[in-house]
Amino acid sequence: MDSIVRLSTLKISNIKNVRNGQIIMPNTYRKQPGYKKAEVLGVYGQNGSGKTAVIDTLYYLQSIMMGNVLEEEIADYIDVNSNQAEIIADFHIFSGTANYETSYKIVIQRSEKGVEIARETLSCAVNKGDSRSNKTVFMDYQRLDRENLFTPKKRLEEVLEANIENKTDLIVARKIAEKSNCSYIFGESSREIFCRDYNNKFAYYSEVIKALFKFAVKDLFVICNTHSGVISANFLLLMAFKMEQGEVGMKGDFAVPLTEPVVLSEERRNLLDAIIEQINMVLFTIIPGMRIGIHDYGMQLTDSGESGYRVELVSIRENMPPVPIRMESEGIIKIISILNALIQAFGSPSICLAIDELDAGIFEYMLGELLDIFNTSAKGQLIFTSHNLRALEMLDKESIMFSTANPDRRYIHMKNVKQSNNLRDTYLRGITLGGQDEIIYEETDSLKIARAFRKAGRMIRHG
Repeated sequence: MDSIVRLSTLKISNIKNVRNGQIIMPNTYRKQPGYKKAEVLGVYGQNGSGKTAVIDTLYYLQSIMMGNVLEEEIADYIDVNSNQAEIIADFHIFSGTANYETSYKIVIQRSEKGVEIARETLSCAVNKGDSRSNKTVFMDYQRLDRENLFTPKKRLEEVLEANIENKTDLIVARKIAEKSNCSYIFGESSREIFCRDYNNKFAYYSEVIKALFKFAVKDLFVICNTHSGVISANFLLLMAFKMEQGEVGMKGDFAVPLTEPVVLSEERRNLLDAIIEQINMVLFTIIPGMRIGIHDYGMQLTDSGESGYRVELVSIRENMPPVPIRMESEGIIKIISILNALIQAFGSPSICLAIDELDAGIFEYMLGELLDIFNTSAKGQLIFTSHNLRALEMLDKESIMFSTANPDRRYIHMKNVKQSNNLRDTYLRGITLGGQDEIIYEETDSLKIARAFRKAGRMIRHG
């Protein structure tokens, strides 16, 4: 069977305003690793307390694991008082009869060019039947270590004994990775070497690298604030999608302008048809009587001179003429933009979907219903941030983590919560009365806020 990768924990250090923080997926928190059921994790907390840092970290982690060049803006995410940031992602990889407990650690540091990867390590323990190997580092790359391609030497020797030419290839691959500023483990040149067929012990580790790369490319969806931003600006509709096609298939964001029709090639038009067909299968149950259509204005040349289709997305409701999709509310457009990704995560245990501000523009009751259905009936993983507290009434305590006022311990589970308790009430009580391991709300003074508004108002009136 194909391997199934599940995120178990994510630790971040010195990213934005998070000096140290760890989110833990529900199965890991319960110490029941598996992939048969959905895992939902919501991150809640006051503004500026590190919720978005979780989603942004997953976005950059995905890019690094895909072997992409480091984006320069990562430098802006490193804590201003630090020179380095660290990400540790723990995974369970289920492959046949084996379960690999894997950790990927990456250290990013400021440099003269902006930012670079200073170190990355992969660790692994293999569970097979009733036996479990010790969790050990099998690949440790350090940029400043010029003597070793990577350590430990035993693992390097296993790569080299498979083919003596691998050494030259690895030297070249390391230079390419450092020059292009991408991961040495997951960069295209070195990954091709690590993912070859091995007949020695390195075969286990090769499988791990293959599985993690495939997870990043095919199965991890990260929908950041920028995704919602272009929707709020009524500029673009970005539809996160995945289509099975060959070994990897297609995955990404399909961008459709909201302000005017768009000209698509035949291939892109067919892809849009397939995305809309999938979305419509669910959309009419969430927004009764509504579906999306494609209004075709006829043939037109694309910018490359090929024949294309000039089309516009429209909203179709019963007994009403179609209207451009831009006329719908921001909430409906937000649902449309994430619906294909939600469908994928609902039906596949290997999909991990992370969404920042899931509640933006979505009716509170509908948000609760969607989360409840996903939690009880889906197969994949869903990580989201939100300000709407409806989810606290619908999900178990293991499925909610709260950001704190302590930058050295940014995320906690609520303690002293019984099964019969309403987590929403417990959270609000914790804000006003405390009683948790950390302060979960940095206190504001309503009198001071009102006074500040009055003072600012007087300044405006008197110039």
